[in-house]
Amino acid sequence: MSYDLQDLKRRMDGAFDMLKKEFTGLRTGRASANLLDSVVVDMYGSKMPLNQVGTVTVPEPRMLSVQVWDAGAVKSVEKAIRDSGLGLNPMPDGTNIRIPVPDLNEERRQQLVKIAGKLSESARISVRNVRRDGMDNVKKMEKAGDITEDNLKRYSEEIQKATDEIIKSIDDMLVAKEKDIMTV
Repeated sequence: MSYDLQDLKRRMDGAFDMLKKEFTGLRTGRASANLLDSVVVDMYGSKMPLNQVGTVTVPEPRMLSVQVWDAGAVKSVEKAIRDSGLGLNPMPDGTNIRIPVPDLNEERRQQLVKIAGKLSESARISVRNVRRDGMDNVKKMEKAGDITEDNLKRYSEEIQKATDEIIKSIDDMLVAKEKDIMTV
Protein backbone atom coordinates (compact mmCIF):
# COMPACT_ATOMS: atom_id res chain seq x y z
CA MET A 1 0.00 0.00 0.00
CA SER A 2 1.18 3.47 -0.78
CA TYR A 3 -0.21 6.97 -0.90
CA ASP A 4 -0.34 8.47 -4.41
CA LEU A 5 -2.12 11.82 -4.50
CA GLN A 6 -1.32 12.25 -8.22
CA ASP A 7 -3.11 9.00 -9.04
CA LEU A 8 -6.18 10.11 -7.06
CA LYS A 9 -6.16 13.49 -8.83
CA ARG A 10 -5.83 11.73 -12.20
CA ARG A 11 -8.85 9.56 -11.41
CA MET A 12 -10.85 12.60 -10.26
CA ASP A 13 -9.84 14.48 -13.41
CA GLY A 14 -11.11 11.49 -15.41
CA ALA A 15 -14.60 11.99 -13.96
CA PHE A 16 -14.38 15.72 -14.79
CA ASP A 17 -13.21 15.03 -18.35
CA MET A 18 -16.02 12.52 -18.85
CA LEU A 19 -18.56 15.14 -17.73
CA LYS A 20 -17.02 17.66 -20.12
CA LYS A 21 -17.44 15.16 -22.97
CA GLU A 22 -21.04 14.42 -21.97
CA PHE A 23 -21.81 18.14 -21.82
CA THR A 24 -20.60 18.66 -25.40
CA GLY A 25 -23.32 16.22 -26.46
CA LEU A 26 -26.05 18.23 -24.68
CA ARG A 27 -27.70 20.31 -27.33
CA THR A 28 -27.91 24.05 -26.84
CA GLY A 29 -29.55 25.12 -30.10
CA ARG A 30 -26.26 25.56 -31.95
CA ALA A 31 -24.91 22.87 -34.22
CA SER A 32 -21.84 21.05 -32.92
CA ALA A 33 -20.22 17.96 -34.40
CA ASN A 34 -19.98 16.61 -30.83
CA LEU A 35 -23.77 16.62 -30.61
CA LEU A 36 -23.85 13.22 -32.32
CA ASP A 37 -21.05 11.63 -30.23
CA SER A 38 -23.55 9.60 -28.22
CA VAL A 39 -25.31 8.17 -31.30
CA VAL A 40 -24.73 4.44 -31.77
CA VAL A 41 -25.62 2.83 -35.11
CA ASP A 42 -26.87 -0.76 -35.29
CA MET A 43 -25.14 -2.02 -38.42
CA TYR A 44 -24.56 -5.53 -39.73
CA GLY A 45 -25.56 -7.00 -36.38
CA SER A 46 -23.21 -4.91 -34.24
CA LYS A 47 -23.41 -1.50 -32.61
CA MET A 48 -20.91 1.14 -33.72
CA PRO A 49 -20.40 4.79 -32.78
CA LEU A 50 -21.59 7.14 -35.52
CA ASN A 51 -18.06 8.50 -36.05
CA GLN A 52 -16.98 5.01 -37.19
CA VAL A 53 -19.52 4.87 -40.03
CA GLY A 54 -19.35 8.43 -41.33
CA THR A 55 -17.94 11.93 -41.07
CA VAL A 56 -19.86 14.57 -39.10
CA THR A 57 -19.46 18.18 -40.23
CA VAL A 58 -21.12 21.52 -39.45
CA PRO A 59 -21.74 23.24 -42.81
CA GLU A 60 -23.95 25.97 -41.25
CA PRO A 61 -24.54 27.22 -37.68
CA ARG A 62 -27.87 25.38 -37.42
CA MET A 63 -27.13 22.36 -39.62
CA LEU A 64 -25.18 19.13 -39.21
CA SER A 65 -24.15 16.86 -42.04
CA VAL A 66 -23.16 13.21 -41.87
CA GLN A 67 -21.31 11.77 -44.86
CA VAL A 68 -21.94 8.02 -44.54
CA TRP A 69 -19.09 5.94 -45.94
CA ASP A 70 -21.22 2.89 -46.79
CA ALA A 71 -24.34 3.62 -48.89
CA GLY A 72 -26.04 0.55 -47.38
CA ALA A 73 -25.75 2.06 -43.91
CA VAL A 74 -27.64 5.32 -44.60
CA LYS A 75 -30.98 3.95 -43.34
CA SER A 76 -29.35 2.61 -40.15
CA VAL A 77 -27.60 5.92 -39.48
CA GLU A 78 -30.80 7.87 -40.12
CA LYS A 79 -32.74 5.61 -37.72
CA ALA A 80 -30.03 5.87 -35.03
CA ILE A 81 -30.09 9.68 -35.17
CA ARG A 82 -33.89 9.80 -35.12
CA ASP A 83 -34.06 7.39 -32.14
CA SER A 84 -31.21 9.05 -30.20
CA GLY A 85 -33.51 11.20 -28.06
CA LEU A 86 -31.79 14.38 -29.24
CA GLY A 87 -34.94 15.65 -30.95
CA LEU A 88 -33.33 15.71 -34.39
CA ASN A 89 -34.98 14.96 -37.73
CA PRO A 90 -32.37 13.67 -40.25
CA MET A 91 -32.97 14.10 -43.99
CA PRO A 92 -31.06 11.61 -46.18
CA ASP A 93 -29.71 12.77 -49.53
CA GLY A 94 -27.77 9.93 -51.15
CA THR A 95 -24.91 8.99 -48.80
CA ASN A 96 -25.17 12.39 -47.09
CA ILE A 97 -27.60 13.03 -44.24
CA ARG A 98 -28.52 16.63 -43.45
CA ILE A 99 -29.71 17.32 -39.92
CA PRO A 100 -31.29 20.71 -39.13
CA VAL A 101 -30.78 21.72 -35.50
CA PRO A 102 -34.11 23.20 -34.37
CA ASP A 103 -34.52 25.98 -31.83
CA LEU A 104 -35.06 24.74 -28.32
CA ASN A 105 -38.43 25.38 -26.71
CA GLU A 106 -38.68 26.25 -23.00
CA GLU A 107 -39.79 22.74 -21.99
CA ARG A 108 -36.83 21.11 -23.77
CA ARG A 109 -34.45 23.63 -22.21
CA GLN A 110 -35.73 22.66 -18.74
CA GLN A 111 -35.25 18.97 -19.59
CA LEU A 112 -31.67 19.63 -20.73
CA VAL A 113 -30.92 21.55 -17.52
CA LYS A 114 -32.19 18.56 -15.50
CA ILE A 115 -30.07 16.17 -17.57
CA ALA A 116 -27.02 18.42 -17.04
CA GLY A 117 -27.71 18.35 -13.30
CA LYS A 118 -27.92 14.55 -13.27
CA LEU A 119 -24.69 14.22 -15.28
CA SER A 120 -22.97 16.60 -12.85
CA GLU A 121 -24.20 14.65 -9.84
CA SER A 122 -22.87 11.42 -11.38
CA ALA A 123 -19.48 13.08 -11.83
CA ARG A 124 -19.54 14.32 -8.21
CA ILE A 125 -20.37 10.79 -7.01
CA SER A 126 -17.44 9.40 -9.04
CA VAL A 127 -15.10 11.97 -7.48
CA ARG A 128 -16.39 11.16 -3.99
CA ASN A 129 -15.83 7.46 -4.63
CA VAL A 130 -12.22 8.19 -5.54
CA ARG A 131 -11.92 10.25 -2.34
CA ARG A 132 -13.38 7.39 -0.29
CA ASP A 133 -10.89 4.94 -1.86
CA GLY A 134 -8.01 7.28 -1.05
CA MET A 135 -9.20 7.86 2.53
CA ASP A 136 -9.70 4.12 3.11
CA ASN A 137 -6.21 3.47 1.77
CA VAL A 138 -4.47 5.96 4.08
CA LYS A 139 -6.49 4.71 7.07
CA LYS A 140 -5.32 1.15 6.34
CA MET A 141 -1.75 2.39 6.02
CA GLU A 142 -2.00 4.10 9.42
CA LYS A 143 -3.56 1.00 11.01
CA ALA A 144 -0.76 -1.15 9.57
CA GLY A 145 1.82 1.24 11.00
CA ASP A 146 3.10 2.36 7.59
CA ILE A 147 2.36 6.03 8.31
CA THR A 148 1.96 8.14 11.45
CA GLU A 149 -1.24 9.69 12.72
CA ASP A 150 0.09 13.11 11.65
CA ASN A 151 0.66 11.82 8.11
CA LEU A 152 -2.86 10.35 8.10
CA LYS A 153 -4.26 13.77 8.96
CA ARG A 154 -2.10 15.53 6.35
CA TYR A 155 -2.92 13.00 3.59
CA SER A 156 -6.63 13.16 4.43
CA GLU A 157 -6.54 16.96 4.15
CA GLU A 158 -4.72 16.75 0.79
CA ILE A 159 -7.29 14.28 -0.54
CA GLN A 160 -10.17 16.46 0.68
CA LYS A 161 -8.61 19.58 -0.88
CA ALA A 162 -8.23 17.81 -4.26
CA THR A 163 -11.84 16.62 -4.00
CA ASP A 164 -13.13 20.10 -3.20
CA GLU A 165 -11.25 21.60 -6.17
CA ILE A 166 -12.69 19.09 -8.65
CA ILE A 167 -16.23 19.39 -7.21
CA LYS A 168 -15.98 23.19 -7.56
CA SER A 169 -14.87 22.78 -11.19
CA ILE A 170 -17.84 20.47 -11.82
CA ASP A 171 -20.23 22.96 -10.22
CA ASP A 172 -18.75 25.86 -12.23
CA MET A 173 -19.08 23.86 -15.46
CA LEU A 174 -22.72 23.04 -14.61
CA VAL A 175 -23.54 26.72 -14.03
CA ALA A 176 -21.95 27.63 -17.37
CA LYS A 177 -23.80 24.83 -19.18
CA GLU A 178 -27.14 25.82 -17.64
CA LYS A 179 -26.56 29.42 -18.74
CA ASP A 180 -25.62 28.17 -22.23
CA ILE A 181 -28.79 26.06 -22.46
CA MET A 182 -31.13 28.78 -21.21
CA THR A 183 -29.79 31.58 -23.44
CA VAL A 184 -29.50 31.56 -27.19
